[in-house]
Amino acid sequence: MNDALHLIAGQVTDAPGLPLTHEPVAADQVVAGSPTTGYVRLDRDESTGRTVGVWEMTVGAMRDVEAAEVFVVLSGDATVEFEEPALPAVELRPGSIVRLEAGMRTIWPVRETLRKVYVAP
Repeated sequence: MNDALHLIAGQVTDAPGLPLTHEPVAADQVVAGSPTTGYVRLDRDESTGRTVGVWEMTVGAMRDVEAAEVFVVLSGDATVEFEEPALPAVELRPGSIVRLEAGMRTIWPVRETLRKVYVAP
């Protein structure tokens, strides 16, 4: 992760083009393939703790326990399957907006590298 903040008032940040450093997903989280993930924090409001960032996952599938966030998909093709609570899966495409609650248990099958911008309280 790059801790440098990239959002500067009055300037544009190219979220789809930001370089991200990827790391392999932990073996106990891998469901299929050899996915990697990378992210960069764009902004943090120290008074509220709100963070904004870009996150990406390569092709494969992984399990996760979610943090509270709202995200917008920039690129890719994936699904979020909900193990707990048991909810219908959601398909992710560019423009999809999803809200996750802390503690949700999910599986992320990614068919085309997924990149999203997230806002976490």
